[in-house]
Amino acid sequence: VAIENPEDVVAISARPWGMRAVLKFAHYTGSQSIAGRFTPGTFTNQITKQFREPRLLIVTDPRTDSQAVREASYVNIPVIAFCDSDSPLQHVDVAIPANNKGKHSIGLIYWLLAREVLRLRGTVSRASDWDVPVDLFFHRDIEELKKNEEEQATKVEEAAAPAAVYDDAMPDADAGAFAGEPVAAAPEAAQWSA
Repeated sequence: VAIENPEDVVAISARPWGMRAVLKFAHYTGSQSIAGRFTPGTFTNQITKQFREPRLLIVTDPRTDSQAVREASYVNIPVIAFCDSDSPLQHVDVAIPANNKGKHSIGLIYWLLAREVLRLRGTVSRASDWDVPVDLFFHRDIEELKKNEEEQATKVEEAAAPAAVYDDAMPDADAGAFAGEPVAAAPEAAQWSA
């Protein structure tokens, strides 16, 4: 909030579980993001195509994003980091204690941070809930999504399969059917709207 231009904030996550959260945080707050591998020299080498000069750096894990934290210290960029109990605090200016190992906790932290930034800017009212669901910030595994889609498809197929109708009444002399044998379902009524 103290930084007027939201594009001067860069959120970084080299962890796979934090990549989606960083991208969503950048989308909703208007900041920049680096999801995935951090290219060395991004903050210090002006010749590179990816050169950036942020005024604030938000890091998911100071251990995995150590190159970005180190470069930020060379050019005096303040660093906010989500720190677990085993995170190194060297060159970290503000440490937010949080579980930065789990995909749900990382997504929740970035969701809370994005919501609070928008509330401080006055974009989102404190009187009402933020309409963005927190699960948009969670990491989604492609194999899990495919597995869930296959399970749903089999459930739909099972529900769509016609169930056999059993007639427990007296045998039907005309059709030659006996009690307990499947009887064909009645044909659907024709449309009378024509």
